[in-house]
This record gives sequence, structure tokens and C-alpha cells, in this order.
Amino acid sequence: MKTKVALITGGYTGEAEVSLKSAEFVYSQIDKEKYEVFLIQITLEEWIYEDSNGVKHELNRKDFSLIINEEHIKFDLAFILVHGSPGEDGRLQGYFDMLGLPYTSCDTLTSALTMNKGFSKAVIRDIPDLFVADSILLFEEHREKSIELIQNKLTLPIFIKPNAGGSSIGMSKVTDWDNVEEAINNAYDAENTGKQVLVEKFVKGREFSQGIYRNPKGELIVFPATEVITSREFFDFEAKYTPGLTQEITPADLNHEQKVRTEKIIKQIYLTLNCKGMVRVDFFLENETDHFYFIEINTIPGQTAQSFIPQQVRAYGMTEKKFYGELIEAALIK
Repeated sequence: MKTKVALITGGYTGEAEVSLKSAEFVYSQIDKEKYEVFLIQITLEEWIYEDSNGVKHELNRKDFSLIINEEHIKFDLAFILVHGSPGEDGRLQGYFDMLGLPYTSCDTLTSALTMNKGFSKAVIRDIPDLFVADSILLFEEHREKSIELIQNKLTLPIFIKPNAGGSSIGMSKVTDWDNVEEAINNAYDAENTGKQVLVEKFVKGREFSQGIYRNPKGELIVFPATEVITSREFFDFEAKYTPGLTQEITPADLNHEQKVRTEKIIKQIYLTLNCKGMVRVDFFLENETDHFYFIEINTIPGQTAQSFIPQQVRAYGMTEKKFYGELIEAALIK
């Protein structure tokens, strides 16, 4: 009997569009000889499965099951591909924990923690050879005096972004104090990001993104890094999703020492944050020092054919079919 997999997409934020594309690609790659895959789309209004005839079936949220043609379908695994809330912030994970349903991502606590950029940096900052940029975390009650707080701690240029957002939505690079207030408001007002704003000192360097996962044998596998070179001011939403604005080099041009050092740091980040499944770590190598500066960790990274992780899977010499199969099998191990 095939393993029944709920491939979950959609979500409650502006990243839902990306999530749908990720799920479409993963669905096309999963081994259908081994897994029976149901594409489940969740929105604020409904959780549904649409069958091959275009008929929509509502999920029973009491036990996350379906009834199709009088057959009661219960799943063996949830493959979470919801970027942003509620798939990346721990809400779905907590729900599945209560139901006892295995899933492919980090657990509830790790998902919630890593969605909060400021808090996750506080946890990992003592990892050897890892650096974090000077920053300040602002809350809604700070809005009126935000500029004063920033000026007391940081110098320009700075990055201003939602503390719990993704896909660089609501993020700005600021080089003039006259533009700070607008950037702060954009970050606070980003949809479903918790009304917290992270302000960071700009680090000048090469930007990279690198995936890691634990296979069914329990081994940590670090994929080749991708270097990101964009014609934009920084790697914002437009740069990420508009063809031609960004050059992505996989595998990145890193020397042996850099490869060894970054892989060691990324493994330690994964372990320190108690990650599960696949995650992606974004970082800078500072131009002057070659220091590894942590940017953020993404626990539900994009999975379109052009996304970083699939690029890196192929560069590693693995097929996406094998990779997604390993994520499923690892998650099913008790």
C-alpha cells in the first residue's frame, strides 16, 4: 500500500503564490509509484483538496482527513510547503503534533523561533566562527521613537525588515535618515509578520544561500552553496522572483577553506536550533574579513525548479525525486 502524503500549500500571507509554485514542482517530482500524494491548499477561508475532476473536498480539521466517494482518507505524513504563516511559524506543526501526524519540517518550537529573526540570532550567536550584524529589535510600542532608538545604536546604511517575515516582503535598505520612517512603516505593516521590526547594520560582502537536511540514515547533508549576485540594491522580493535581475551561481566559487568552514557552521546552526528536515541558511562573507555573517534561516525554503534548494540538489548529484523521497522517509522514522 502506498504512503499517503498530504502536500500542503497556500497559506495566509503574500508568500502563498510562491508556495503554490513550490508545491506544483514538488508534486511533479515525488515518486508516485511509492507515494499517493494529495495536494492540499489552505487559506484563511478554507482547507481543500481538489480532485482530478475539479471537485473540491473540504478537509475535516478535527483529524485532518478527507472523505472522497465515501472513502475516509487519513494521511501518513504532512509534507509542509506553506511559506510564511501558518506553515513556517510553527502553527501547523503544533496542530499536527496534537494529531500525532508526522511532518517534514522543523518542529513547533524551532519553527516559531526561527521565524523570529531577532530571537534566532540570539540563540546562535555563540557558535564559533559565526558573526551577526549589530541590530536592534523594535516593537509596535516603539514606533513613535524608532528613529531615535536606531540612531543611538546604529550608523547608516542599515536594513529594515519585518522580524517574522519572508521573501524579503517589507524589507528596505536605507542609506538616508530621511527614508527611515517610511521603511519602518513598510516593515511594521507587512501582512502577518507580528508587528516587530528588525534593524541591522549593513554588511558589505558576497551573499550566499546553502541548504542542509538530515537523511533517513541520520546523516547531515550540506548541499553546495549558491552565490547571489543581483543588479538590485539588495536581494529583495523583485530580485528573487523577477527573471533577469539576479545571477545565481551554483555551486558557488568558494575555496576549500571557505567550503569547510561554512559547512561546519551551517551544521552547527542546524543542531543548535534543533532543526528537522530541510532548511536553508543565508549568509554573507564579509569582503574585508571573510567572516561568516548570518542573515537568516528558512525552514520552508522555496521548491520551484529554479529555487536554491533544487539547484543545489542537482549540483550535489542527486535527483529531486530521491531528495523528496528521503525527506519523507526521514520524517516517518519514529
